[in-house]
Amino acid sequence: MTADARPRSRNFIGCGGLRLAADVWGQTSDPPLVLLHGGGQTRHAWHRTGPRLAALGWCVVAPDLRGHGTSAWSPDGDYDLGLFAEDVRAIAVELDDRPVLVGASLGGLSSLLAAGEAPRAAVRALVLVDVAHRPDPRGFRRIVTFMRRDPDGFADEGEAAASAAAHLPHRPLPPDPGGIRANLRRHGDRWVWHWDPRMLDSFEGRMDPPGMAERLLDAARHAEVAILLVRGGSSDVVREEAAEQFCDEVPKARRVDVAGAGHMVVGDRNEHFLDAIVPFLEDIA
Repeated sequence: MTADARPRSRNFIGCGGLRLAADVWGQTSDPPLVLLHGGGQTRHAWHRTGPRLAALGWCVVAPDLRGHGTSAWSPDGDYDLGLFAEDVRAIAVELDDRPVLVGASLGGLSSLLAAGEAPRAAVRALVLVDVAHRPDPRGFRRIVTFMRRDPDGFADEGEAAASAAAHLPHRPLPPDPGGIRANLRRHGDRWVWHWDPRMLDSFEGRMDPPGMAERLLDAARHAEVAILLVRGGSSDVVREEAAEQFCDEVPKARRVDVAGAGHMVVGDRNEHFLDAIVPFLEDIA
């Protein structure tokens, strides 16, 4: 089966009536699979992954999380993790069948709480992409530092691409810096990242607050579905010992590492990421 690489557009209604923009690949009659990006990304992080999974027989939905991309921003600037989880529950309710949730970083945390805390979303399985119950503070700070850099934006896409390249020095420079435009929006005569800057205050308080690790482990234990933890082999956010502890504490969880990938597994090694998750998805299907 083949799938068109060009997605269809769809809107969902999240918590509080917030509009969530999404791309959709595949047939609506196929079982749903929801791709949830990380903090500071947009649904375009999955532009290579979505059509590949649709070609394998999934109806793939990739939303922009609240405050990201072309989804609406929280009107009061509140980006508590529980709101993201409520949005995931709302998306799951609008789908015709129980979805598989594939969540990277913030998307993974949101999926985990949505599936494991009451009211538990009816889902088929969870894939957590380089996220577990406890991040390494050094890697987490590196991401927030990048997101706080360049608050006044950029003169053009080339400046933005150079900033992203400095943040991800292990990746080759893209041949066309205009490809980064999906992650930018116009603000006056400048280009700025396509997220609500108020969100960063919530992110910085989320690094490892008291009780959060226990909350996430408890949610994973109560999710009542199979869980695959896909860790970047070179990740500085999910360390080896954290991934081991997560799988030890959550009997339903299994793990695979993607060699040569950092925290942004899909962007670093998309083909290897697909190789890691397809056997799990085949078991679920």
